[in-house]
Amino acid sequence: MHILICGGAGYIGSHMAKMLVVRGNRVTIFDNLSTGHREAAQWGPLIEGDLLVPGDIDKALQAGAYDAVMHFSAKSLVGESVSHPDRYYLNNVVGTLNLLNAMVRQRIDKFIFSSSAAVFGNPQYTPIDEQHPTQPINPYGKTKLMVESLLADYDHAYGLHSVALRYFNAAGADPDAQIGESHDPETHLIPNILLSVIKRGGQTLKVFGKDYGTPDGTCIRDYIHVNDLCDAHLRALDHLVHGGKTEIFNLGNGRGFSVLEVIQSASSVTGKEIPYSVVERRVGDPPVLVASAEKARQQLKWEPHYTELGEIIETAWRWHQEQKF
Repeated sequence: MHILICGGAGYIGSHMAKMLVVRGNRVTIFDNLSTGHREAAQWGPLIEGDLLVPGDIDKALQAGAYDAVMHFSAKSLVGESVSHPDRYYLNNVVGTLNLLNAMVRQRIDKFIFSSSAAVFGNPQYTPIDEQHPTQPINPYGKTKLMVESLLADYDHAYGLHSVALRYFNAAGADPDAQIGESHDPETHLIPNILLSVIKRGGQTLKVFGKDYGTPDGTCIRDYIHVNDLCDAHLRALDHLVHGGKTEIFNLGNGRGFSVLEVIQSASSVTGKEIPYSVVERRVGDPPVLVASAEKARQQLKWEPHYTELGEIIETAWRWHQEQKF
């Protein structure tokens, strides 16, 4: 198949492009390179464009006969979404609306969307399944939930079938160390831990809050390897190709690790002591987010390959050691 990957020069999108090509598909990458990296677009032609420019999307969709579109182009920083909600509603909602309208015009009817555990807000119970109430507590989560509603409406009105995958915490890197996680600024915990080891003498690692109602006072998250996420996308695509209906799935390992547990695991992987300082909580951070992915296991026959935190961190560490900082 030929897949258009929006955001294919970014972290998850580039891993998706590699996996699709390795498994015998063609990809074309659409990216404005605002946060992605040109060098990460290794597995297909890159079309530079922006989802906020409808003409750019039309040009990209007219450049090839696509079987499906995968969308990884969201802004995704919770704190920034609180400070600048306009940027998030514009990019994540209006940009996606432009993309869906272009797909309808081009009669492309299969769409895989990167949603987020942020749609749930503060969990009422864990592990969180798809029936859990959706009450996002920050604009980022609200934009993801809005798009999920759009997808249901576009299926009903236009026959545009979709799968929305609610990620918990994506982590790790390509096991071959060809690509990895690189953001500027970097806000994700595992790469920040590893960068604090590599850049000795640089900024001390920050732990945002140690007064949550958790065993050690720090936030608990469910970490899922980026390649396991990508495998779920392939299975979601197969679901649509074989006539499956529009669906939403949670993706996670089903186990939670606190910030301090992640630091301890990274210390074991790297063989280094990892100093940190505790600072104020970030606005919009729920104390615990752990997934139930039973629906994906049952309907998509999906099983995460990387189930241990240490092996997830080890793939990221291998890639980070290859970089020139």
